[in-house]
Amino acid sequence: MSTIIEHGSNVGTSGKANLEVFSYTLQELASNDKSIIVVTSDSRGSGKLTPFGQKYPKQIVEIGIAEQNLVGVAAGLASTGKKVFAVSPACFLTARALEQIKNDVAYSDNAVKLIGISAGVSYGALGTTHHSLHDYAVMRAINNMIIVAPADNFETAHAIIKAAECHHPVYLRFGKKPMPHLKNETENDFQFGKARVIRRGGDVTFIGTGETVYPSLQAAEKLSDQNIEAMVISMHTVKPLDYELLASVAANGKPIVTVEEHMIFGGLGEACASFLLQNGYTNPFKIVGIPDEYTVTGSQNEIFAHYGMTPDGLAGTAVKLLQRSGVNKL
Repeated sequence: MSTIIEHGSNVGTSGKANLEVFSYTLQELASNDKSIIVVTSDSRGSGKLTPFGQKYPKQIVEIGIAEQNLVGVAAGLASTGKKVFAVSPACFLTARALEQIKNDVAYSDNAVKLIGISAGVSYGALGTTHHSLHDYAVMRAINNMIIVAPADNFETAHAIIKAAECHHPVYLRFGKKPMPHLKNETENDFQFGKARVIRRGGDVTFIGTGETVYPSLQAAEKLSDQNIEAMVISMHTVKPLDYELLASVAANGKPIVTVEEHMIFGGLGEACASFLLQNGYTNPFKIVGIPDEYTVTGSQNEIFAHYGMTPDGLAGTAVKLLQRSGVNKL
């Protein structure tokens, strides 16, 4: 098991795509556990699972482009005690197969690990039909579902290990681009429902998830040059949230900015806002994500830039929020 952790955590500045770490970790786990089964919907290539299939041909099932069947078969296998990873593009997995996820997986408590690949706007210019900007919202609305979006290779490796051990349904969401390693003060501690503090700061807090954590960290570094110290949190588990850390961060009354590769409705930001408001916190608050419109056409980086999800855009959002709250450190 130590080789998995090493591969996932010592990747240097450039890092690997989280999907590659997912595949490597799953191969390592499957080498000692024949109960691990991968079910794909014509996704072994895009899911980086070709090496898995070559090594373990008896532990992979190809369903074809039939996401509802994918989830149904995965649930059936899980009901027999198999550790099933159902892999499909996030946009189709959480839309076409939503009824099967709700009934066959969550309601029936079959411990399927639903792997949504090429999530958010990773498909870029393929457009709105291929973007998964609804998945946090719909999966949060389903009881008995853990939702995880790893920010880097370290979180990915640990999340797959934890998911394989978990006896309840889990939805894991992955993008496509290489992600740098984000060090934190408790590097060897990873738990579902417990966020990672990537950077300390007392003026404003960025709470990101998945591939938005790194631009949030870059924004914090830019703000530091302006004498503004920002905390950066990787809220890798969107459900259940780390309410303890969220309350601790909000206790100082300082501004909070949530950042997600998702529609601004129903995702990380609204989950945080709901908890804070219902528990008496009134921090200045801003949700950064995709607004209520069909997304512009372009690459992931271009879409991020259009919606202010770049280091400069996020730093500017934080400054405006500080100014609105009566704090001007410039």
